[in-house]
Amino acid sequence: MSRVYNFSAGPAVLPEEVLKEVAEEMMDYQGTGMSVMEMSHRSADFQKIIDEAEQDLRDLMKIPDNYKVLFLQGGASQQFAAIPMNLMKNKVADYIVTGQWAKKAYQEAQKYGKANKIASSEDKTFSYIPDCSDLPISPDADYVYICENNTIYGTKFKELPNTKGKTLVADVSSCFLSEPVDVSKYGIIYGGVQKNIGPAGMVISIIREDLITDDVLEGTPTMLKFKTQADAGSLYNTPNCYCIYVCGKVFKWLKKMGGLEEMKRRNEEKAKILYDYLDQSKLFKGTVVAKDRSLMNVPFVTGDKDMDAKFVKEAKEAGLVNLKGHRTVGGMRASIYNAMPKEGVEALVAFMKKFEEENA
Repeated sequence: MSRVYNFSAGPAVLPEEVLKEVAEEMMDYQGTGMSVMEMSHRSADFQKIIDEAEQDLRDLMKIPDNYKVLFLQGGASQQFAAIPMNLMKNKVADYIVTGQWAKKAYQEAQKYGKANKIASSEDKTFSYIPDCSDLPISPDADYVYICENNTIYGTKFKELPNTKGKTLVADVSSCFLSEPVDVSKYGIIYGGVQKNIGPAGMVISIIREDLITDDVLEGTPTMLKFKTQADAGSLYNTPNCYCIYVCGKVFKWLKKMGGLEEMKRRNEEKAKILYDYLDQSKLFKGTVVAKDRSLMNVPFVTGDKDMDAKFVKEAKEAGLVNLKGHRTVGGMRASIYNAMPKEGVEALVAFMKKFEEENA
């Protein structure tokens, strides 16, 4: 069986070069005589792995010195609770709801204080990003929260909201490392790694140091305190060692490829191939307002459920897998993360053209 083109939204495609390296080191990591999977997280060998991973990520994102990088378990969804527990000093937070994950974060925050939905695009099935230039920011808000790229709906904030001086917290799970970012604009920028960086089971959270304190909501679990994790260098308990190791390999791959500027160039080139075809197709159409389109997740539909199902089935037979859209949108979705080669997108478009001709 040869490799397929995997358009899954996450867990998702990883760079082949990284997979091969990981396979070569599976039985014996650099002369240790064991796999990283078997290695003590307290060993010098593992300390070197986690230190290098952090440094490479700092280099890639140009992370300022007053930010901590935390490798945490529980995925992004656990941060939906950890963020209000750590940041809600005034028990008030403002949420911009542009998709299912922002909505879930907003609902979770309601358990810990007053969460205000200050903007939403739910009225049109999250197919656009609302204007966030002049929002009714609460005067006593502890932070303003966004999900920057909406995996399910295929939208992306092209400019950050005007938070009127309030701390911005952003979930970047599905656009992590896809383009350069100015980390200093965020109080917290975090994301699950299983979409664009590594295997499932971990979240990386980049947190400004002044937000890491002992002053957290009463009842906050020890493990969910940012300070617990930061003080221990992400090694308070046994972390997801193997995931950290694979992410570290991906960071090295990204550096070798030319960093985040080069990734942005490639991602724009790949997305353009697919969007240009969708814009002229008679059968398929994109579901997102053009200016808010994501470079990472591209939903599209035929408007006919049976035709959609036929397309997904035949695409799979042609080695183009995981194209079924999320149940809330229907149709199809192609996730074209960093590790998806341009050839994969070209193969998808070629197949779509053929399918359109046969089913016109």
